[in-house]
Amino acid sequence: MPHSTTSLIQHLQQIVGKSYVLTGDQQTRQYRQGRRFGEGKVLGVVCPGSLLEQWRVLQAVLDADCIVIMQAANTGLTGGSTPYGEDYDRPVVLLSTRRLQGIQVIRDGEQVVCLPGATLDRLEQTLKPFQREPHSVIGSSCIGASVLGGVCNNSGGALVRRGPAYTELALYAQVDAHGELQLVNHLGIALGDTPEEILTRLETQQYRGSDIQDDVGHASDPHYSHDVTQVDADSPARFNADPSRLFEASGSAGKICVFAVRLDTFAKVESQVFYIGTNDADDLTALRRALLTTLPSLPIAGEYIHRDAYDIGAKYGKDTFLFIEKFGTANVPKAFALKDKIDGVLERFKLKGWTDQLLQAVTYCLPNHLPERMNQFRERYAHHLILRIEQQSISAVKTFLHDYFAVHPSGAFFLCDEDEGRKAFLHRFAIAGAAIRYRDTHLNEVEDIVALDIALRRNDRDWVEQLPAHLEAKILHKLYYGHFFCHVFHQDYIVKKGVDPLAMEHEMWTLLDARRAEYPAEHNVGHLYIAKPALAQFYQHLDPTNSFNVGIGHTSKLKYWGKSKKI
Repeated sequence: MPHSTTSLIQHLQQIVGKSYVLTGDQQTRQYRQGRRFGEGKVLGVVCPGSLLEQWRVLQAVLDADCIVIMQAANTGLTGGSTPYGEDYDRPVVLLSTRRLQGIQVIRDGEQVVCLPGATLDRLEQTLKPFQREPHSVIGSSCIGASVLGGVCNNSGGALVRRGPAYTELALYAQVDAHGELQLVNHLGIALGDTPEEILTRLETQQYRGSDIQDDVGHASDPHYSHDVTQVDADSPARFNADPSRLFEASGSAGKICVFAVRLDTFAKVESQVFYIGTNDADDLTALRRALLTTLPSLPIAGEYIHRDAYDIGAKYGKDTFLFIEKFGTANVPKAFALKDKIDGVLERFKLKGWTDQLLQAVTYCLPNHLPERMNQFRERYAHHLILRIEQQSISAVKTFLHDYFAVHPSGAFFLCDEDEGRKAFLHRFAIAGAAIRYRDTHLNEVEDIVALDIALRRNDRDWVEQLPAHLEAKILHKLYYGHFFCHVFHQDYIVKKGVDPLAMEHEMWTLLDARRAEYPAEHNVGHLYIAKPALAQFYQHLDPTNSFNVGIGHTSKLKYWGKSKKI
């Protein structure tokens, strides 16, 4: 290690403690590899224990002319919070915020202030006594995703009324065009003047109700519940590059260092779950259009699963489902971290995939975990919709579905009991990781996964994808699932050995462009997708020296974006 980088590591150890600066390949493995995509080398991983430590780490790393990659839970699917490749023009330091897990409830639970490492699961538990919920309730929360990660990556969530995670109230640091590190307090909370004072007072919650300002910006998306109902609009309801939802921390994708966000919470409502199956995709189109425009209140959630995804999820997402059932969502990140450490050791002995094979063998021996009525619908129907409805609309929806299927015998429905409804949604979200497990247990057959995250136009009735024969021939399995009322779909293709996944993905993009779809819809560009012009300009505006999360969206990896110092 060169002298200058050795000095930096020593300086970082003085700031956070030696045990919180990781440099060995084995130590840094779980931080520098994406959950599904992306991997690269780092000079080190630093894990600050306070906001002030995070500020001082940031100063030290930038003073040493290194690149900063901010990482919270590392649950993303496009490699957006990990290094990618080895063609950076400066050393890379990854700053992990997992130790900074503070959540501060304000305004009697109607809002919260979340620090960088706060998780959706912890926030959900914190809000329970207030009978309120965070922006996202299940989905990413079941794999330990962070609140700030959702905001910074435009994460959409499964809840129809709430749209992308969004706020205009944040405390963040950025490097200006002159190379100066600035702390920007747009939280709407008076905390002092200097970075030391602001960060210390915030972390220790040394502020009063009178220090909190209202009417200084939105703490959630104020327009989405209207936008999603415009079923004849010739554009998607939400997608990452939508300029109307890019604001400072929101959509920043690590191009600034966020210390805290202020967010709205939402009142819990009584609800029930309908399970719908059909062999005619037009049935679901009709239901979506009707339920978005005729009910007194919008559906809470509407999750789509194709039968093939149902099957892969039932077999290869079973251990995730059962683990959450037994141990809860809070313990999932610990299980992933333990598995990652074991995998790292085994791969050194050329035993890649061994833990997945073992887990799969164990779960194969366990009894069926899905409700009988769901499995019966799987036998009868290709298309499944899980629909959560507010109590006041249950009667109207039940009548509508009864009348609809009375004249459309291609489908049917049932009203779930509490256990069935919970398991239906948990199964839907276990599917998201099932393709990875399939890949890792079929390494001799599978080249990789092509994972697309797309937003269709709100008026698009032809939402079932029809692939050309030459692409179908390259695919072992297709998993279609998604947030149906938002017209956001996740499309995972498990491709055959010998197929070039990147070339295939680019061909898929051409097909999506022809359908006038937007992509990505909610997982951000990472190092997988190309940032469209509005998004790339937003990144450059936030980070004019190109010091943070360099290369995201296939943008330049060079300092000052490869231009002269004068921006």
